[in-house]
Amino acid sequence: MSQTVIREARSADVAALVAIFAADDLGGHGDTTAPEIFGEYLKAFERIASSRDQTLYVAELGGQVVGTFQAMIVTSLVGRGSSSMIIEAVQTRGDMRGQGIGARMIEFAIAEAKRRGLRLVQLTSNASRKDAHRFYERLGFKQSHFGFKMALK
Repeated sequence: MSQTVIREARSADVAALVAIFAADDLGGHGDTTAPEIFGEYLKAFERIASSRDQTLYVAELGGQVVGTFQAMIVTSLVGRGSSSMIIEAVQTRGDMRGQGIGARMIEFAIAEAKRRGLRLVQLTSNASRKDAHRFYERLGFKQSHFGFKMALK
């Protein structure tokens, strides 16, 4: 979508982002729009916003937040000390899916990684998100690893 603007998130966007995450029935992250929890989201936003290696982005269309993703830059000794971008929490508002917003966000992230001279862009996707897997493959991503998680809380 050519009118879609990708920009860094602002604290005023947090409520819209939480609503997008809370509406996700596949993620299983326990996100909620309950007012008593909102402060936790604001604290997390401030930690992300104050990090030089993390950026939370929004996709905006007609003045409304319609999507989001987070980009993290990591440097590793592997690959001769190169840096990579990890893309996380890619979400498009449910009523806006299929309109190219997700592709615009990912293309933006890739362009930013290239601009920074990073070695690669990587992301993970919930194993149950088959549509998302096809979407990422259409954009040029290749499945290369298996992921593992251990819940601590």
